[in-house]
Amino acid sequence: MKVVILCGGKGTRMREETEYRPKPMVEVGGKPVLWHIMKRYAHFGHDQFVLCLGYRGNYIKEYFLNYEAMNSDCTIVLGARHEISYHGAHGESNFQVTLADTGEETMTGGRIKRIAKYVGDDTFLLTYGDGLCDVDINKVVEFHRAHGKLMTVTSVRPSSRFGILEIAGDDRVESFFEKPQLDGWISAGYFVCNRKVFDYIENDDSITFERGPMERLAREGQLVAYKHDGFFFAMDTYREYQYLNEIWSEGKAPWKTWP
Repeated sequence: MKVVILCGGKGTRMREETEYRPKPMVEVGGKPVLWHIMKRYAHFGHDQFVLCLGYRGNYIKEYFLNYEAMNSDCTIVLGARHEISYHGAHGESNFQVTLADTGEETMTGGRIKRIAKYVGDDTFLLTYGDGLCDVDINKVVEFHRAHGKLMTVTSVRPSSRFGILEIAGDDRVESFFEKPQLDGWISAGYFVCNRKVFDYIENDDSITFERGPMERLAREGQLVAYKHDGFFFAMDTYREYQYLNEIWSEGKAPWKTWP
């Protein structure tokens, strides 16, 4: 089953890190957040990836083209008989990565439409290149197959960015809750899709997947939510980047399930 990852956004809200590299390549614990997402999927046996490249896509191409050399000891024979031997295992020897240029200004719907030829005739997995989650991927796949609809979205309860005050009639604060979990559900961006989902996306690079296609799927009863009560965190700002690095360095990263 292919894993499609949207990697084309510009990450304008964390310009400190994304001016010279795409957001999926911003590092958490010394590795790109994209690597963390791929390792999470691979933990559940999904190691065939299709990366939808856009803004500074060559940065991602160069990373994977040079991956063996940058993550292994190597011996190089120079001259006419140029040879390179790699020593040791880096843990990603079975990864298959398709690097697809989907256009620098293309919106999410257009990016997904452009890679239809790479996912085959099977169900495929879909996510963004900046969100970390500890959901059991295979349980979401089982849930998707059981309900028989075209698309499953993993949903989580959002947490407030601010502390919540309960204030009495005399303006006295009766209680304070630091960033409590709110009612309702939001998309965590971890999807399971039937190939027929491509039929809901027009051949238009300006199409945003989250608007037209997903809204239509919902209206037609073809979008089902898998409720996840665990960890989810999208790295949208520099402050969030700092938080993810902090919990990684403390050994408290919930998404890390590999050795």
